[in-house]
Amino acid sequence: MAFVPRLGDFILKYLERIRPLQVPAVRRQATAMYPPDLGQDRFFVLELPDSGLVHFTLCGDSGDSADRRALARRDPRLETFLLAPGRSYSLCVPIAPGSGHRGRIRAARLYHHLLHQLSQDPFQKCQLRSLLSYSPNSPPGGTEKGIILWDPLDCLQIQRALEGLLVACEPPRPHLGMFDADHSGLLWQSLWELPGGIGTERHKLRVVPTAEPLLHPVVPDLPISVVFPNLKETRKVFEECTSLIPEAQKILSLVDKCQKNVQKGKFPVIVIEGLDATGKTTVTHEVAKALNAIFLKSPPPCVSQWRKIFDNEPTIIRRAYYSLGNYIVASEIAKSSTQAPVIIDRYWHSTAAYAIATEISGLPHYLPPVHHPVYQWPKDLLKPDIVLLLTVNPEARIQRIQGRGMHKTKEETELEINKLFREKVEIAYQRMENPGCHIVDANPDREEVIQTVLDVIKKNCTSL
Repeated sequence: MAFVPRLGDFILKYLERIRPLQVPAVRRQATAMYPPDLGQDRFFVLELPDSGLVHFTLCGDSGDSADRRALARRDPRLETFLLAPGRSYSLCVPIAPGSGHRGRIRAARLYHHLLHQLSQDPFQKCQLRSLLSYSPNSPPGGTEKGIILWDPLDCLQIQRALEGLLVACEPPRPHLGMFDADHSGLLWQSLWELPGGIGTERHKLRVVPTAEPLLHPVVPDLPISVVFPNLKETRKVFEECTSLIPEAQKILSLVDKCQKNVQKGKFPVIVIEGLDATGKTTVTHEVAKALNAIFLKSPPPCVSQWRKIFDNEPTIIRRAYYSLGNYIVASEIAKSSTQAPVIIDRYWHSTAAYAIATEISGLPHYLPPVHHPVYQWPKDLLKPDIVLLLTVNPEARIQRIQGRGMHKTKEETELEINKLFREKVEIAYQRMENPGCHIVDANPDREEVIQTVLDVIKKNCTSL
């Protein structure tokens, strides 16, 4: 899949040949749906500026009594946000039906590309919010990511640049819509085909609030998109990346050299987890010295040389990279634990916790509930004897992280500026099971924290 990295002259030429968008006439439909060519019974989740989620669907202005009742529903939060002074647009990235991981990877990279382009001129004065599209009746894997773009100036340049941006993408292109109100104040979305697209029919559908589902709509997709339950599912994702990212094949070759279903040796295996700047690396090294243990790190050095490459990829690819790193380090754990205790700086828990917190939009209470299968350790991954989670208060983290000058992942940068994201990562850590995490307060002096960690390890690892 090829993208146009810079719009430049392409947009200028494109703008010369297109006319301003015309709002189409109302299209009558019998039931609430997205336009037929885009799939029926689509529901949407919009993340508001306060991180609350609002749910809606699209409905035609039909004479059916049930449809009329749907049209009567209102949600002030939705209308206040989408009808704020200026203009709001929606972009939804489609996943081709039946395309499996290939379609999800394509959609993820396209969404990633759009986010980058929308941070450039002329969109810099616009604000972006997360949008999800899903169908409750579809199998897992059908949730589509999107963006709500708010242009406070309602500038025609933005409208035309959005069309140019989408035309620059290979089909199937994102779906582009514009929100508007009628004379009575009701909220509508106009969805149109781009010039040169298949068909010319345009749609105008009423935005209708819907009830919040029991689970966040992304939760069913997690095992096939970011929290892979086994090596087989992880490989499926990476195999689709080999033609896009040359280093993906190198990592798969390393995985193939590892023994499968490895077993732990007679010495204990200890994992130390924690957010960035909790003192995790220092504590891990000191504890390894105290126990005469072998120190390991995930991802291991043989693949960490490519970490920056995969950290710049969408979540589905980035998480597959970290997951494969876990299976590679598991092979090293199996060998090392026959010789001495093993101390590991991060392992599966961090891979899963960051993935869950990244994918679940909104407030922390939208995370998968306690005891959900997504928190369970993969059955084919070597399991440690104990996992310790270091925690510090936010103020201490900020003080420790300033001036470090180290490379940070996007997620670690997000931890610094986004309190809600940090809370979601910590909650996800604490909900991990089989094994769960032993929480260790890492606020005291380093020596005290190290001693506390050693005490917890010796209490739970009788072989030491």
